[in-house]
Amino acid sequence: MKKYFILLSLIVSTFLQSQAKEGMWLPFLLETLNQKDMQAMGMKITAKDLYNENKSSLKDAVLLFGSGCTGEVISREGLVLTNHHCGYGTLQGLSSLQNDYFKNGFWAMNNQEELACGGLSVTFIVKIVDVTNIIKKDLTDNMLDTNRVKMVTQRSEQLIKENTKDGYNAMVKSFFYDNKYYMFITEKFTDVRLVGFPPNSIGKFGGDTDNWAWPRHTGDFSLFR
Repeated sequence: MKKYFILLSLIVSTFLQSQAKEGMWLPFLLETLNQKDMQAMGMKITAKDLYNENKSSLKDAVLLFGSGCTGEVISREGLVLTNHHCGYGTLQGLSSLQNDYFKNGFWAMNNQEELACGGLSVTFIVKIVDVTNIIKKDLTDNMLDTNRVKMVTQRSEQLIKENTKDGYNAMVKSFFYDNKYYMFITEKFTDVRLVGFPPNSIGKFGGDTDNWAWPRHTGDFSLFR
């Protein structure tokens, strides 16, 4: 999977107009910008099913795995699916000469056999808030760049301070060439356990070349909880 930030592959790097037929969008803008066109092309669910701040939606199943991969929750018991290579760093710490999980793979037959993954975390987006008006208040085009950056930085830090509490973290990111600012409220879990990891002969079958070819015959997955 592509590197994460911003969690859901729905989250965006480029802003497209509502008539665009492809691309990536900020999930909370789907309802106003994209839902009509998406449903005309056959989408059966609503934008609220994809992103809903106050109710369950697809966003609740998509996560940041570690610091650079994406993953998905696929069971009520917290089973997480991610790419095979996303577990490499963890497997290095868990493997030994006696237990070479890269060569032989690993499968927990029950919860007790799952291996604790120290230092590994998964992070969920709780909500996304448009803070543009707060960040850009009183900013003018004739301000010195240094003053503008200082004010944006101070306001971002204040928002982060106010919203980093009760187990939640916050970050402020700029989009669309600093024309929009969004705050991401996230929740991190550090009790992550290894459930299943195919041996390299399956998970990396064909090597890196095969990873970029289609059709693929690679078991490119690993399972955590």
